[in-house]
Amino acid sequence: MRARMVAVLFAALLAGAASPAVAAPAIVGGAAADQPYPFIVSLQNNTGRPFCGGSLIAPDWVVTAAHCVKDKNPSALTLRAGSNDHTQGGEIVTAAKIVANPDYESNKAGGDIALVKLAAPAAAAPIPVGTAAAVGTKTRLLGWGQTCANQACGEDPVVLQQLDTSIVAPSRCVADFDQAHELCTDNPGGTAGSCYGDSGGPELVRAGDRWQVLGVTSRPGDDGNTCAKSPSIYTSAVAYSGWLTDTMKAG
Repeated sequence: MRARMVAVLFAALLAGAASPAVAAPAIVGGAAADQPYPFIVSLQNNTGRPFCGGSLIAPDWVVTAAHCVKDKNPSALTLRAGSNDHTQGGEIVTAAKIVANPDYESNKAGGDIALVKLAAPAAAAPIPVGTAAAVGTKTRLLGWGQTCANQACGEDPVVLQQLDTSIVAPSRCVADFDQAHELCTDNPGGTAGSCYGDSGGPELVRAGDRWQVLGVTSRPGDDGNTCAKSPSIYTSAVAYSGWLTDTMKAG
């Protein structure tokens, strides 16, 4: 799967490490976050360079993309939780354990989800996983990925970006796609969407007065290298909610 391999290679470059990781989309055509997102997490290497995003779904567990952390040593990972600025604020937490979904393979669709267990509970309030992710659902994407559409076209933003979009029909994602476990997410106007550096970050839905996480940024929805020309593929946190719960219970 070319789209996924491109994402993985670029993530490894962002991490500045030899171990595999992926960087996928950053937010192109979005705007600076307009509110605090206390559950948001920036995954960084030990020099403070961000390479992926994540979401705190329990006091001591972060959900992210498997391609971001598979085969990484937890000691090589630093996380900044609860700040829209990946350079300051919130709190710095460390990883004790990484659990990638056993179905994840870099050359096929599905399974691109992982959990990072923290060495100690974070102070920030976690976000719940949603219960449904139907076509037509209005969603919001968050990420620190690049805001221009071509690889290495500019510096990634320091401030978290957001974009309002929606879940669209699986047929809109022409790359390999696991309909049971992935979400095809629109690129509004054909010019906005996730991009390099957004991998692992959340796709959210508003439920009453709170946010829920529906998906995890995985990869482009086509086989091209230019962001936002097509919808993006998000791993469905809803579809993997049972695995998430069981993994956290097992510790």
